[in-house]
Amino acid sequence: MVEFTIHGELPNLNEIIAVSKKHWSSYSRMKKTYTHLVKLHARNLPKIEQADFEITWYCKDRRQDKDNVIAGQKFIFDGLVDAGVLINDGWSQIGDIKHTFEVDKKNPRVEVRIEEVS
Repeated sequence: MVEFTIHGELPNLNEIIAVSKKHWSSYSRMKKTYTHLVKLHARNLPKIEQADFEITWYCKDRRQDKDNVIAGQKFIFDGLVDAGVLINDGWSQIGDIKHTFEVDKKNPRVEVRIEEVS
């Protein structure tokens, strides 16, 4: 098992939709920024063929719906591909995904645990 932490919060679904409506390139810039952030945190992880994922979302409060929060997983998987940890983020590489939610007002973050499967 390997783990890494992304400090801060990733954009939620409402933020992604709002940015997408502003201008055709706005979402592209957002995706590039947050994918790169994940890539920086994951760059030293070993290459993984196929894995199950456990993502713990430490939110600053409970104002967002959980289904809104997990939209940030798009940046996580794309960042892992960009970092070379995963060759792709399709069905052959991504197994089960488990989400857990906690509140940490002082230290919002996303902890990702990756369990390689054969």
